[in-house]
Amino acid sequence: MNKKQVILGSALCLIASMSWGAMFPVAQVALHKIDPFYFSFIRYAVVAAILSAILWMKEGKAAFRLEGKGKALLFYGTMAFTVYNMFVFSGQHLMGDTGTITASLIEVLMPMISILFVWITAKAKPPGYTMVSMALCLAGAILVITNGKLTFFTMAGKSLFPLLLIFIGVTGWVLYSMGGSRFKDWSVLRYSTLTCLLGSLVSLVIVSIATMLGLLPAPSLQTLGSVKWEMAFMITLPGIVALLSWNAGLKMLTPLNGILYINFVPITTLIIMAFQGYHVSMFEIFGTLLVIFAIVRNNLVQRKEQKEQQLPAKRNASIKAAASQPAGTKVQTSKSL
Repeated sequence: MNKKQVILGSALCLIASMSWGAMFPVAQVALHKIDPFYFSFIRYAVVAAILSAILWMKEGKAAFRLEGKGKALLFYGTMAFTVYNMFVFSGQHLMGDTGTITASLIEVLMPMISILFVWITAKAKPPGYTMVSMALCLAGAILVITNGKLTFFTMAGKSLFPLLLIFIGVTGWVLYSMGGSRFKDWSVLRYSTLTCLLGSLVSLVIVSIATMLGLLPAPSLQTLGSVKWEMAFMITLPGIVALLSWNAGLKMLTPLNGILYINFVPITTLIIMAFQGYHVSMFEIFGTLLVIFAIVRNNLVQRKEQKEQQLPAKRNASIKAAASQPAGTKVQTSKSL
């Protein structure tokens, strides 16, 4: 990995993270005018159309073939572009102003949620340092959610449901991210486009049925016009640019290094909220920093552990190489590795 690659990969991951951090304050403004379900559906329906056009030009008609993977694509598309968006924005809207930073913070918990998911499904208990990091993440999240007020627990019933919605939504994105490993022979653009298309179709079915049953009001042209700038931002930066930048950045840096940039999501959110006039409390700042510290700590210890595990293998390879060389031939020793 050369210096130019590191700089470019870091820039791409930073663009994606800051775009997602700005997403929540912008969405909060729009959600005062439009229903979260329609807001989510319209946003990614447009994103799907744009990505489809790009995929058609780059890879041709053949790239739209499902190749017997339709069910998996439908599942992951539903998790990311239906469950994640509709649930997260619904929970954020129900919580009011505090929902903005809460939704942003829970976004950072994605690595820990994925570890928890593997623990439950594969019965693979995480190491001790990860357990400590998970406890620190939980403590930080509680500080932000409660804003340091014990009265929160006496009125927890009002916040538990929106918190549950946000958590389910974020878990949906974790499943989507993990599902990408099943499509290693596909381009990032193809996987992103087809899942976005199928997920948007599921969202269309949901909003259509809900509207016909009178459960969901269809937005008027006037309403759509009132959120045109927020929608344009959500489609462009957090929708298209962030998605493609993040995937490209991870390829350059590797997921282990690139995932650290997700910590810029709540930082960006807090800065924008402060400019919007929201009073960011010390509890919210400290809780956010505690979560970021826990994630970074876990990542650094994990990398150190992996490096220590790889060292004996490199040393053995060096010894075998030395043994196979003719006498008098210079061989690189383990000290030079």
